[in-house]
Amino acid sequence: MNIYDVRYLAEADEKTIERQEITSTDLMERAATEAFKEIISRLEPGPVPIKVFAGIGNNGGDGLVIARLLLGEGYNVEVFIVDYSRNRSKDFLINYNKLKELGRPWPVSIKSEDEIPEIAETDIVIDAIFGIGLNRPAEGWVASLISKINLSSALVIAIDMPSGLFADKMPKTGHDIIKAHLTLTFQSPKLVFYLPQTGSYAGEVEVLDIGLDQDFLSSLPVRAKLIDHIQILDMYRPRDKFSHKGTYGHSLIIGGSYGKIGSISLTARAALRSGAGMVSIYAPSCGYEILQTVLPEAMVIMDEGDKEIMNIKYDLKPEVVCFGMGAGTSGTTTGAFRNLLEGIKFPMVIDADGLNMLSKNKEFLKLLPPQSVLTPHPRELQRLIGDWEDDLDKLDKAMEFLNKYSLVMVLKDAHTIILSGNEMYINDTGNPGMATAGAGDVLAGVITAFISQGYSPLEAAIIGTWLHGRAGDLAANELSYEGMIAGDITNYIGKAILELFKNDEDSS
Repeated sequence: MNIYDVRYLAEADEKTIERQEITSTDLMERAATEAFKEIISRLEPGPVPIKVFAGIGNNGGDGLVIARLLLGEGYNVEVFIVDYSRNRSKDFLINYNKLKELGRPWPVSIKSEDEIPEIAETDIVIDAIFGIGLNRPAEGWVASLISKINLSSALVIAIDMPSGLFADKMPKTGHDIIKAHLTLTFQSPKLVFYLPQTGSYAGEVEVLDIGLDQDFLSSLPVRAKLIDHIQILDMYRPRDKFSHKGTYGHSLIIGGSYGKIGSISLTARAALRSGAGMVSIYAPSCGYEILQTVLPEAMVIMDEGDKEIMNIKYDLKPEVVCFGMGAGTSGTTTGAFRNLLEGIKFPMVIDADGLNMLSKNKEFLKLLPPQSVLTPHPRELQRLIGDWEDDLDKLDKAMEFLNKYSLVMVLKDAHTIILSGNEMYINDTGNPGMATAGAGDVLAGVITAFISQGYSPLEAAIIGTWLHGRAGDLAANELSYEGMIAGDITNYIGKAILELFKNDEDSS
């Protein structure tokens, strides 16, 4: 699913009106009707008290259409006009008059803080105050209204965009923004819904297709893509009956140190569960008995060092090398890493202490094979690229960094973002239970396995991240967020792949 800059969505509205020979009022009716359908599909039976707060622009017009449709179905609806300006959009006024024609009590106008109604915990609030065109923060009594809605503990449904949230820039500290439980957004997700600074305002996001002109949308530059199971299926390559383990490649996992052998065992097990034909582990000799015991399916190569990696030597020919998990950052191991980089000519996967070595030894970055995959969490990314002003600045700096060294980057977070060249992919699988030690080691193994099988590093990063998150979702469904550990993610990778095909059957 494509994510566009919001200025292009406004153009798409205009093109749709022109090409489909409809009015802007017709398009508003269409969009708001889709939101209405989604709302009533989620409402519990009974006289639910609903308060609609509508601004005086087109987002407010959407809110008025929704209110009218809800009233027509017999719902208990109160409508409040957030009257912050004398300027009203044409479609707002048209739908304001349609609402009055129902013969119900007229909408109540709010023009000051004293006129803000009480909001009960049992209310449902529909937020249609500001839309994607907002370019300055809410102020005065409107900010007080937003604050009161947030403090009410009512269920909040935002229409297209939580009011007060900018679509194309980050808010400053202290801005009042609706914190929605559900955001019903039109046609395309918005990038800010998936960034750490702003994602919590949107809550659950449901994208509603409002029939914008597809030919025009397909001509637009894409800001990012939200990964879904259809895209993963398009990338997936079915296995041939007459294939063998060599067909699916040899993954070499290098890492570990005394007391940290568990990390590479997690990575190696994940690689095996994700389809690598063969997996070898290169580790200090202190890990020999552990690895041979817990991973009989993997081959083990011992470094000459007892407690840390000292001098990486191997005589096999892997398709991919994954380095860094549990390796430590001693001078000896760092030197071994440099020697490894100087000899490898194919893309690597670098995680954990491998990333820490790169941040401490920036000259190593020039030695990285092109299209190597780096998998930093936020602190590791900060050490690599430096500080950033906000999440959008972070993405810009990460893009500049990866293009300088021709890399693929997997920025791990609640919504992991994959960057390559000028492309951005956002993952929407995963859950808070995956905030557990070793989850990142598992992800590195999954990505490594798909490179081993012949997928490009970018494809492997996209598929691996989606499957890793979906496996975590399946694990959490049975074990709870608190009850799951990193190894559980690995155990559900196979089920995540099977579910991928089940979803395909369900959607066909």
